[in-house]
Amino acid sequence: EVEMVLASQCILQSRPKTMRITVDGELGKGVTAKDVALYMMSRMTTSGATGYFVEYAGSVIRNMTMEGRLTLCNLSIEMGARGGMVAPDEVTFEYIKGRENAPKGEEWEKAVAHWKTLKSDDDAIFDKEVRFDAADIEPMITYGTNPGMGMGITQHIPTTEGMGEAAQVSFKKSLDYMGFEPGGSLLGKKIDYVFLGACTNGRIEDFRAFASLVKGRKKADNVIAWLVPGSWMVDAQIRKEGIDKILAEAGFAIRQPGCSACLAMNDDKIPAGKYSVSTSNRNFEGRQGPGARTLLASPLVAAAAAVTGVITDPRELM
Repeated sequence: EVEMVLASQCILQSRPKTMRITVDGELGKGVTAKDVALYMMSRMTTSGATGYFVEYAGSVIRNMTMEGRLTLCNLSIEMGARGGMVAPDEVTFEYIKGRENAPKGEEWEKAVAHWKTLKSDDDAIFDKEVRFDAADIEPMITYGTNPGMGMGITQHIPTTEGMGEAAQVSFKKSLDYMGFEPGGSLLGKKIDYVFLGACTNGRIEDFRAFASLVKGRKKADNVIAWLVPGSWMVDAQIRKEGIDKILAEAGFAIRQPGCSACLAMNDDKIPAGKYSVSTSNRNFEGRQGPGARTLLASPLVAAAAAVTGVITDPRELM
């Protein structure tokens, strides 16, 4: 595709099929949009939405903040989707209102009237419908080398029972890389690094969540923590709200905005064999540095690991 763009300034795209993923109910304590996304991937696999454009719907999505929705849509590609969207509503309009480049006055009213039309019809038919229940979702963490290899933090790594031969080989290779055993628990597993940031979880809401859990506690001595805002606007808001002071008191420092350890840019690499609890979007072999072992999680799970030094259920600290 890149070659085609460079050669012709054009790109051939086939029209994606449509999928609606509905999540109803109410999210439990300590469960975030990141957990919803990781749960979906654990059920649908990293190819479960290949060839589709996904619309997220249901009471859980309607009750999500705009930033939570952005996290969810950001991770659509990790299920193979061409993209993800949430129908615009009052949450959307309130988020945009008053921002630097938002329409003002009469133009604002016109814009909102138009935006309200940008939703699927009530009788719309999707190529595929998928439903999940919020009650089944708990704080999540990955144990393997793709984002679909995730589980609830209190659960155990799956075994090879019922897997085909090819799947077993791939599964074993992944666990060997991570240094884990089938059927094992991750709770209490010592970790080395914590990374809060990336386009997935580098927003102000993520820093608020992280700070809420580390407030009054101290960073574990065995943990190196990299907290990286997703933009300079987020960085400014962190300081405006005094979150930087809460983090500093707990032993954390805020780094300059950027991609950082999400994809091992510059010197921000996790050393070979070390464990990183990361709020980023990918945990492939070598993604955060050659030989690095990445466990994807939410800002709350990352914060719990940062102050305890081990993988910890964040609900125990809330």
